[in-house]
Amino acid sequence: MKHAGVKTAVIGATGYSGYELARILLRHPKVAPPLFLQREGGHATALDATFPGLYKTTNGHDLKLHPFSWEMLTEHKIELLFLATPHEQSREWVPEAVNRGIRVIDLSGAWRLHVPANRKPYGFPDNEGPQVEEIQKIAVYGLPELHRLDIAKAKVIANPGCYATSIILALSPLLRANLVDRSAGIVCDAKSGVSGAGKQPTPKTHFVQVADNLSAYGAFDHRHGGELLEQLGLKDGEITFVPHLLPIPRGILSTVYLRLSEESSEAAIHKLFEEFYASSPVVRVYPPPAFPQIQYCVNTSFCDIGFKLASDKKRLVVVSCLDNLLKGAASQAVQNMNVMYGWPEQEGLQ
Repeated sequence: MKHAGVKTAVIGATGYSGYELARILLRHPKVAPPLFLQREGGHATALDATFPGLYKTTNGHDLKLHPFSWEMLTEHKIELLFLATPHEQSREWVPEAVNRGIRVIDLSGAWRLHVPANRKPYGFPDNEGPQVEEIQKIAVYGLPELHRLDIAKAKVIANPGCYATSIILALSPLLRANLVDRSAGIVCDAKSGVSGAGKQPTPKTHFVQVADNLSAYGAFDHRHGGELLEQLGLKDGEITFVPHLLPIPRGILSTVYLRLSEESSEAAIHKLFEEFYASSPVVRVYPPPAFPQIQYCVNTSFCDIGFKLASDKKRLVVVSCLDNLLKGAASQAVQNMNVMYGWPEQEGLQ
């Protein structure tokens, strides 16, 4: 019997990540044609008006952007709602969606952080009421490589940040094996393409500012820092994360510097990574001394990881690459959906 298709809706498909999400869902073999909704004040009438690359490529699927209403979600019997909206909007809408029995995958930072102090960069009030706090308690951090079992039964998925995904995947095997000398400190030097800043133009993302340039920003106070602490089980003083803006449209390369707690070998570390990600089809571990590059993973759902061990057998460099709009956002959201419904994690992503 052919699967009728899970009924999904997307709010915020006119952004960069939202477009990638729409593009994937429109070709997903187990998803019904999505319902696309726009927040109040939207001007576009159809997705292909905003993204002409979709014109006549979607097998006749409806690309109209409908005004958002809860009644429309009910009318279309939506089972799963994707939010590619500002975190303030997601913080407001997710409790209502859960009350209506709709599962949610939220691409914003609204629900990623469980420690109140780590939410400060988002500016959430200290007391948002019991309903919001209850949703925060049940929200699952949507990194399938670490939380598959919880994702499968979750009502709310908090899709991880792009920088955080690249760094967490680079460090998790080593930290969980207790191979990192935390007292020596971990340094994460991460670089992203301009699309990571979102679609709304700013003086910092203007072509004249970005082209032929490389700039650091957000040292010690970037929003993704809290995700690193919570997901890696680290204290604030044990990790230093500095993001940089690359003059390219998309892609992230994170270089992580650390010291091992005991001497090791490249063969042993490679085996550790391979075994840790043996059930993770979108993580590719390179054999040393090869390092991944952005050009190898851009426009794919992969996170590529490589490393190099120093001759002293204790200093280690790990390089992690991904596409910030895909594994860092849209394809990761679809990967979470696949886990939620018991489908292969790469379904619709290849």
